[in-house]
Amino acid sequence: MLNRIQHFINGEWVDSTDTEIINVINPANKKVIGKISDGTTEDLNRAVKAAKNAFLSFSKTTKKERITLLNQIADEFEKRKKEIVDTITLELGSPISNSYIPQFSMALAHYRQAAKELEDFEFVEYKNKAIVYKEPIGVSGLITPWNFPANQASTKIASAIASGSTVVLKPAQLTPFTAMIIADVFKAAGAPKGVFNLVNGSGKEIGNGISSHPDIDFVSFTGSGAVGQKITENAAKTVKKVSLELGGKSPLIVLKDCNIEKAVDITLSKSLFNSGQVCTAAAKIIIPEAIHDDFVKVLKKRISKFKIGDPQNQDTLIGPLVSEKQFNQVQKYIDTGIKEGANLIIGGKGHPEGFEGGFYARPTVFTNVNSNMSIAQEEIFGPVIPILSYEDIPEAIKIANDTIYGLAGYVIGNDKELAQETAISIRAGRVTINDAPEDYSAPFGGYKQSGVGREWGKYGIEEYLELKAILTE
Repeated sequence: MLNRIQHFINGEWVDSTDTEIINVINPANKKVIGKISDGTTEDLNRAVKAAKNAFLSFSKTTKKERITLLNQIADEFEKRKKEIVDTITLELGSPISNSYIPQFSMALAHYRQAAKELEDFEFVEYKNKAIVYKEPIGVSGLITPWNFPANQASTKIASAIASGSTVVLKPAQLTPFTAMIIADVFKAAGAPKGVFNLVNGSGKEIGNGISSHPDIDFVSFTGSGAVGQKITENAAKTVKKVSLELGGKSPLIVLKDCNIEKAVDITLSKSLFNSGQVCTAAAKIIIPEAIHDDFVKVLKKRISKFKIGDPQNQDTLIGPLVSEKQFNQVQKYIDTGIKEGANLIIGGKGHPEGFEGGFYARPTVFTNVNSNMSIAQEEIFGPVIPILSYEDIPEAIKIANDTIYGLAGYVIGNDKELAQETAISIRAGRVTINDAPEDYSAPFGGYKQSGVGREWGKYGIEEYLELKAILTE
């Protein structure tokens, strides 16, 4: 049992000011795996005070000092690989192979990348007779989601530390233990007291508290659109800067010249990873009518290779959804797809056979989907694949952009020039062609209702900076 009922404030684990606790559930078997404190406003105030006091000196540190600290954090993080991977697997239900790559490996990469970006980062620029200083923004409140408990916390933390800002982190209450290991990492790395603080608790108390706190200068949030709107409203009261990474309904356009088997494999990996609980998941698949039937035929064969099972098993590719709430949401969308007239060809409602004891959902595929259907417009956040068809590229792009979201997109095809032209036409912050690898120096963030601001690389660091112009004679 993981009973970690303290908060990390000013470099130490300290008791909460209240005795209320939150149970953390293993989604693979619905059993309680641990307890955390349900933090209070007083707990948050202590953390903010520690971060504010630490900012006075940490904001004056040199690039070299922050590079050293980031690399020390990365070194300590890497030492705890097994502990972090095991914890993600336990609290999220992520298959253990996925908990390492990309869950752990992405998080580690952000600390290394931030240190690398700092080497050439210019905090002072000269413009005619003006000197432009890029100064750390101050106390940064970070609110992170449950689906990538190491990665989403790490990209925010690494950018904040690189900028010279201090941090108060509120991890998701469904997956808090990975973030608490990160707190241990900071302590082991010798980070100055107060630079990193962690307060567990509910969104109502701690999340709202962070976004409305007068001594927090910047809020970075990853999560749902509804919560993002609430954070923006709270932050507006003290006119603080906000960065939001919200929902997605990322299109995947398959071009007619593709290798169908390769295209299917990429499609399934982009749709089903983390049981579809990914904001950048390929969430509507757009197929040329000319190859539609062949594509679906191959997909029906290939999807059986995505083994559902115990997250602890190395050969498991699909684990449970994170919670009963998430399971019920996915069931609702499957039911809606059927009622709206989509053709259910794989999966459906209920649990996969033999997995009734956890929050497992059946991988589900719909064909005969049109853009007006809920499953083509709304974020499902589960292993549900809607397939739409198109006659020509302009129609494919129209379908891809027919969404309130714009976080990511995908294009699969052999003609490099056509693939790139198609990718450019998708209105999203990041578009991947074929199975291109991640680039941690490239910006990550969304258009439209997918958010405001960018993370990763130098672009993430810039979110935590204020610009000051000094005008000289």
